[in-house]
Amino acid sequence: MKYLRALAALPLFTAACCVPVPEPEPSPIPAATQAPVPARAAPQPIAQPTYDNWLDAPQTEGDWTYGQDPDETMAVFAQSGTENTAPFIIRCDVMQRTISLARRGTNAASTPMRIRTETAQRLLIAQPVPGQRALVAATVPANDRLLDAIALSRGRFAVETGGLETLYLPAWPEITRVVEDCR
Repeated sequence: MKYLRALAALPLFTAACCVPVPEPEPSPIPAATQAPVPARAAPQPIAQPTYDNWLDAPQTEGDWTYGQDPDETMAVFAQSGTENTAPFIIRCDVMQRTISLARRGTNAASTPMRIRTETAQRLLIAQPVPGQRALVAATVPANDRLLDAIALSRGRFAVETGGLETLYLPAWPEITRVVEDCR
């Protein structure tokens, strides 16, 4: 009789052997022994002084110089002896009748560039300049009213570029000359 009960239980035992048993989940590793996951380094914003009015900010050091070639004219803003690393350039493409506002210091795929004048402001998107490291430029038609606002601004205009220090540039005649060359 014992054997009959054991025999009767055999199919249940066999069926139980064929059912997969889930593996136990591994116990979590204590936080102290886990390897830290490296975080992506976000670009650090540049700490800049704040002003109640941007017109009160001190002017960026440097001077404008004017240059001319057959196909282009430009006004370059730089400190004396640093023209090759000028922080800002206004360039007229005579054939295309366009003006590029170029900023040195970043080579991102695209960079927001806000131009502020006494009477106008505009957000432009600056693109990398081909063949130039760390130079981005926004291009506008030569008849764009923003150029008049820059040239006729009393005293200065500001160039705010994503991730870079704001430039507070004087509105000198070299700018007007480049704009007029393109028109």
